[in-house]
Amino acid sequence: MSYFEAFVLALIQGLTEFLPISSSAHLILPSAILGWDDQGLAFDVAVHVGTLAAVIWYFRKEVISLLSAWIESIFKKQHSAESKLAWMIVLATIPACIFGLFMKDIIEIYLRSAWVIACTTIIFGLLLWWVDVRASQKDDEYQADWKRSLFIGLAQAAAMIPGTSRSGATMTAALYLGFTREAAARFSFLMSIPIILLAGGYLSMKLVVSGAPIQVDALMIGIAVSFVSAYACIHAFLKLVTRLGMFPFVVYRLLLGAGLIAFLVTQ
Repeated sequence: MSYFEAFVLALIQGLTEFLPISSSAHLILPSAILGWDDQGLAFDVAVHVGTLAAVIWYFRKEVISLLSAWIESIFKKQHSAESKLAWMIVLATIPACIFGLFMKDIIEIYLRSAWVIACTTIIFGLLLWWVDVRASQKDDEYQADWKRSLFIGLAQAAAMIPGTSRSGATMTAALYLGFTREAAARFSFLMSIPIILLAGGYLSMKLVVSGAPIQVDALMIGIAVSFVSAYACIHAFLKLVTRLGMFPFVVYRLLLGAGLIAFLVTQ
């Protein structure tokens, strides 16, 4: 992997991990259009480290508060709004873990194709638009109860289908349940922490077992670029989403999906 390839792939991962536009749809573009080889398992781990570090650092105050409250609720039986939200994030993570455990191989074999990604990019883009237009936008993330959290967690599990977008699916579910746009985004970002941590840990174990060669300089570029781009993306999205809504991202998804289909038809 060249330094340029490492930079571009890490930039794509950082920018698309937290936007409702599907990172998988974008990561197939370099290989499909430019003929680049797969980035490899080690690089996947690196960009997971970068994006995880970005979301934890951006929400560092909330993470410390939620983690402290969660620990106190376990060992001191002291409950608060923060501990409740922490438990709801834990609950929302469970469906994706179960779905990934039993369905990962099926998804890898049958659904990781450019046609699936193109179609799901369009379909879930339209669903995001429909929900955003009808959203009541009355609750913040602290209003999440077990039913709402489980529903959003199921949406996160469904997002394992390539092209769906984890953030897009969870924000769509949260908006449908009455969250404000900013609250939907914040809940989605916070619940990304445990799932990225688990995914990164799983990939790390696979990397150790595989004994694949590691290109350290490319990995450092991957970590640094994905961190900076993901951090900037989170900051900009939270600033813009309350004013612009989800419509710009819906339009982008439709154009991207249509472009992918046009490209595939001409091959």
